[in-house]
Amino acid sequence: MTPNAALFFAAGLGTRMAPLTDDRPKPMIEVAGKPLLRHAMDMAEGIERKVVNVHYRAGQIRDAVADGVMISDETDQLLETGGGLRKALPLLGDGPVFTMNTDAVWKGPNPFDMLRSAWRDEMGGLLLLIDPQDARGHVGKGDFVVDKNSRVTPGQGLIYTGCQIIRPDRRSEVETDAFSMWELWNRLLEERSLYGLRYTGNWCDVGRPDCIPIAEEMLRQ
Repeated sequence: MTPNAALFFAAGLGTRMAPLTDDRPKPMIEVAGKPLLRHAMDMAEGIERKVVNVHYRAGQIRDAVADGVMISDETDQLLETGGGLRKALPLLGDGPVFTMNTDAVWKGPNPFDMLRSAWRDEMGGLLLLIDPQDARGHVGKGDFVVDKNSRVTPGQGLIYTGCQIIRPDRRSEVETDAFSMWELWNRLLEERSLYGLRYTGNWCDVGRPDCIPIAEEMLRQ
């Protein structure tokens, strides 16, 4: 089953982006004259169902999204990535879904197209990863190692870009309302059904104010 729904994570508090987030949510911070949320959503043309979750200064995001984009409201409680996905599922529909963080910019192939082309029915999740040498603004040492069969294990290898396809079938096993995506990934790792795909372009993590000029320089190149 080919995914045709996408959740854009836009509910975070954006504390690392202070003071820019004192008066706006992080997805509304502009890079190269365009909000981060728009950078993300512009790549999802052709996807039938688009959902954005909201929490901090939610009204600004509601006002910014296009007609037809659905809102998953987390203003009462911030649910983290796993809990946010579970709450949004009635809007996303059945089957595998795309999820994308909204604090990065991309230059190169469309990440949704790459994931869609590589997706196979036996997969529980497919993470879009990038070599550290092709990443900008990221301070981590890598998240996953990919074996010859494209299965992943946690480790200091490739960096998770914040974009994936995932089957959220195991969500009911998590008892808390708020939980990380790792709660779902760990179950897929146990099943050996979590895979990785290397992104072949450039990517910039825009999680701090000093990352904005880095991202803009990458886009100009």
